[in-house]
Amino acid sequence: MATDYAKSEKPDIVLVDDRDALAANHDLEKSSQVRIIDNFTVLGLSEEDAAFYDSFTEKQRKQIIRKVDWRLVPMLAILYLISQLDRANIGNAKIEGLSEDLHLVGNQYNIVLALFFIPYILLEVPSNVLLRKFRPSVYLGSLVTAWGIIMTLHGVVNNFGGLLAVRLLLGVFEAGFYPGAIYLCAFWYMPKELAVRIAYFYCTSALSGAFSGLLAAAIALMDGVGGYEGWRWIFLLEGIATTILGILCFFFLVDSPALSGKWLSPDEIRFLELQSFVKQGGRFSVQNAEKKLNWFEFKMVLTNWRLYLQAYLLLCISACSYGTKFTLPSIVKAMGFTNNTTAQLMTVPAYVAGALSSIFFAYLSDRFLWRMPFIAVPMSLITIGYAVVMGFNGKLGGSHTGPGYFALVLTCMGIYPVHPSVTSWAANNLAPANRRAIGLAFCICMGNIGGIIGSFMYLDNEAPTYPTGFGLSLAFGASGVIAAIVLELSYMWANKQKSKIPEEEVRARYTEDELLRLGDKSLLFKYLL
Repeated sequence: MATDYAKSEKPDIVLVDDRDALAANHDLEKSSQVRIIDNFTVLGLSEEDAAFYDSFTEKQRKQIIRKVDWRLVPMLAILYLISQLDRANIGNAKIEGLSEDLHLVGNQYNIVLALFFIPYILLEVPSNVLLRKFRPSVYLGSLVTAWGIIMTLHGVVNNFGGLLAVRLLLGVFEAGFYPGAIYLCAFWYMPKELAVRIAYFYCTSALSGAFSGLLAAAIALMDGVGGYEGWRWIFLLEGIATTILGILCFFFLVDSPALSGKWLSPDEIRFLELQSFVKQGGRFSVQNAEKKLNWFEFKMVLTNWRLYLQAYLLLCISACSYGTKFTLPSIVKAMGFTNNTTAQLMTVPAYVAGALSSIFFAYLSDRFLWRMPFIAVPMSLITIGYAVVMGFNGKLGGSHTGPGYFALVLTCMGIYPVHPSVTSWAANNLAPANRRAIGLAFCICMGNIGGIIGSFMYLDNEAPTYPTGFGLSLAFGASGVIAAIVLELSYMWANKQKSKIPEEEVRARYTEDELLRLGDKSLLFKYLL
């Protein structure tokens, strides 16, 4: 029977990412209390558990991870796809007549877009705290079902006030999904496997733009059916699909190895629990008991200045991403594709290119276990793409249609790889697990402020040149490159400073409980670049 580490009393462990430095200390490596496992220093792991963990070959480990991939990633990918469809389909509904039928004037459409992000931002951290109190399948399933019902109600609103109300509620229930999904992935996967798994489901953010255009073009043909306009059917049908998926979460979304059922063997469950114990950085019994609000961890998150740089990178990408999603159909229409259906379909290639780019850069990031270049290069693509657009003064029609459209495709190729690399970078450099859950949610919610900015970047009265939208997108791309480089240099400097103090001196200065409490601030914790 698999060992239940959530209930057993296991000694503390301390995480270190520098195997070579530790291996140089032969006395430490030979100690019965210290073992180096998968580049982590594990204190107090029993001989039996260590031998069992080490007995798994690389091939066996890959087979287990593939099993996890097939059970976890497709479900998260589908859910994230539907979440992106549900928040971005309002852009497709707009060119099908939403603004005219609801009599929206001035910047009311932009206000509707921005309102979604207010509860979305405020509730992400509390939601991840709540997630640790419930089974993920139950908690996330409840969220998805609720926002599916709200999405369906979008199709029956009759005025500006009604649209505001359903967008507000949509933000409330969608808030917890993405940070919860990232935390769930961080629990199941080792750091070197994380970025590409996040990219597998995050790339559906790009594909959602493609599907949104395709679905909107098809569903809009239902205009008049049942007495409803075509844009209403977009919300009604997609909302019903979301509700069904939310109910399926209760049965198909995986929770933890111990609750995995029959799809994992007892040995595989034991291996995954040991793997979690190795990388989590603490005693599972303590972490399980500390599901109450931990103000010390909140303080450590709020005083971690590097997290604000991580959040700024996400803000840059969120502003560019949401600005593009909410406005790309209108931009393409202004390029000369005046037929609504053609304009919807012409958004598809850009989003497909963004999805492929997301997987490609994430694979390289995990392959080299290095995050910064695979953030800075895509940010550079955003800068180049919008520089081309600004070079045309935002006038993308006529002879500029081809180059302008290519530039927009280039920006999508830059937008979608950044989020997986940034979130996995943050997750890899936060410990222990409570701090990781809070820090990830904090980083993502701060980054989602970019959604509010993106909602107001592209103003109807500036169409079709959109100087504010294109100019801000260019600025976000360029400043993101600088922020990624500064963050990399700061981690390098911190690792260098930590390495100056001998490990024996650190252990003499701090107890193991103190080192565990310090987490990523411990002198033994090495940051991942």
